[in-house]
Amino acid sequence: MPLFAVICRDRPGALQIRLNTRDAHLGFIHDSGIVRMAGPLIEGGEMCGSLLIVETDDLAAASDWAAQDPYKAAGLFDSVEVIEWKKVVG
Repeated sequence: MPLFAVICRDRPGALQIRLNTRDAHLGFIHDSGIVRMAGPLIEGGEMCGSLLIVETDDLAAASDWAAQDPYKAAGLFDSVEVIEWKKVVG
């Protein structure tokens, strides 16, 4: 099954939304069973986005999954990009 990178950038000044929604977001990741790697993007020592690697049937399924993220529902993200990704190292 192909892998997809979900690259999310937070809205400026939205760190508190991230902190308030973090448990729901982590539960969503855990329960989905498709996330192979995930973690926050960091700028200036502060979380400012997310990078997730998901394994799904196709781009549409990865995009649909990303649209259900509690962070997205809470209005955290300024942008979300989903693109196929190929693991080469690691």
